Amino acid sequence: MIRAFLALPVPEPILHRLTAVQHRLPLPRPLDPASFHITLVFLDRQPETVLEEFHHAIGALALSPPLLRLDGLGTFGGDTPDALHVRIAGDARLAAIQMKTARAARAAGIAVKTRKFVPHVTLGRFRAGTVQPDTLARAMQAVEPVVSDLWLAEEMVLYRSTLRPEGSAYDRLATYRLG
Repeated sequence: MIRAFLALPVPEPILHRLTAVQHRLPLPRPLDPASFHITLVFLDRQPETVLEEFHHAIGALALSPPLLRLDGLGTFGGDTPDALHVRIAGDARLAAIQMKTARAARAAGIAVKTRKFVPHVTLGRFRAGTVQPDTLARAMQAVEPVVSDLWLAEEMVLYRSTLRPEGSAYDRLATYRLG
């Protein structure tokens, strides 16, 4: 069984911008900048044969590269935040890619959770009670607006995710050109 997900990698200039923002925030569990990505479809743990079927289905899709940009800070977890992220604004092509890749995963027999697609890059995580929401809100407001110029996402990557005590490690299993 392989734990995997399909994502858009973050280009080097955006990676540097995100790393600078990450260092200005109170993140008890910051993510390794080398792992920054925009998840399209989380596949969870799958047999290798199922991932191979998904791989072939994704390779056969005709997908146009989306235009993306950083669009501010956000949190997940409501009143008890468990993750801090940078929102990603994308054009209609981003939503189309996410929808088509999720459909391909389901066709391969992968039970993809149905939830609203919120494109983002996670900067750090919190354990319950390690951050006060008002303290976090003040720290987020103190950071200059987290925005960027547009960039064209020209590839998707199928990643293996290995859970480790210090955080997940990601390895590229396959790369798919967009366009």
